[in-house]
Amino acid sequence: METYINLKEKIEEEKLEIIGKEIKNRKLVIFPTETVYGIGTNGLNPEAVKKVFAAKGRDFKNPINLLVGSIDMVKKLAKDISPLEYKLMEAFFPGPFTLILKKQDIVPNIVTGNSDTVGVRMPNNIIAQKLIEYAGVPIAAPSANISGKLSGTKSEDIFDDFENKVDYIIDGGQSDLGMESTIVKVIDGIPHILRPGSITPEQIKSIAGDVIIENKNLPSSNLKHYQINSKALLVYGKDMLKIASKIKEISLKYDFPVIITYSENSSNYKSSNIIELGSKYNLEEISKNMFNKIRQAELLNPDIIIIEGIEKNGIGLAIMNRLLNICNNNFILVK
Repeated sequence: METYINLKEKIEEEKLEIIGKEIKNRKLVIFPTETVYGIGTNGLNPEAVKKVFAAKGRDFKNPINLLVGSIDMVKKLAKDISPLEYKLMEAFFPGPFTLILKKQDIVPNIVTGNSDTVGVRMPNNIIAQKLIEYAGVPIAAPSANISGKLSGTKSEDIFDDFENKVDYIIDGGQSDLGMESTIVKVIDGIPHILRPGSITPEQIKSIAGDVIIENKNLPSSNLKHYQINSKALLVYGKDMLKIASKIKEISLKYDFPVIITYSENSSNYKSSNIIELGSKYNLEEISKNMFNKIRQAELLNPDIIIIEGIEKNGIGLAIMNRLLNICNNNFILVK
């Protein structure tokens, strides 16, 4: 079977069955999930998982989450699961939610970075679900990107980086959400958000009664995760006219700036170097487009990419987390 499998228009289950069995046999596969594209293999085979690290250029100290197809599969991977952890899984599985649990011995140390915990997620994407079903094992599947670079939300984003490094690339079209999952660990009976995502603090609090957001006002501790080649600046605040004025002021200092804005705000700028993220009232659209639009901006080889920020409400918290990382924590708060 060919390396590139196009399933954008139609799910061909017989091909997914073949590839699922290939995953069990330690093959390396790029496939879509509802968050971003993943690069995966048999999560219970250390030699197979090594291939993931090699293809991505990933540090072995950086653990990999496991994609599962059922709660029964979670029970084989994790132990001492608390009632609250079950409650969170019942609420947010399948979906863009990763839960950190105490691992069973069956989980290889290479998956967990030699820690005693493992992250598990049940994807809400039919292609990913079928691959797990036919593989019959959890799939070790970090985001399909060279380590340090932006995650891929379309196969075109990542094809050139991985064409000769993997056995199969499954094209399922653009990811529905376009942003990695929310990662949560329950500590002393309270869910701690280690990485914000599409499952919001408000949603988690409605299930658990409480939630703690770690490093709430900071970008991810790993700033290298979203590195781009261009200089980037995030400008945000509450007054859009003041933000536009500041962005125009900054853009005049450069020969070729690119401004990433929202459809409602693009008229504030008379530059031809405008890329729209979508409506500022549709955070799901912004999340879906974010990585791809920033890739588009980079292809223009600008002197600087100036990005309008949004309020840190709902999934806006996760979007701003990614944008701060992309800008290497280079931002201006307009008051």
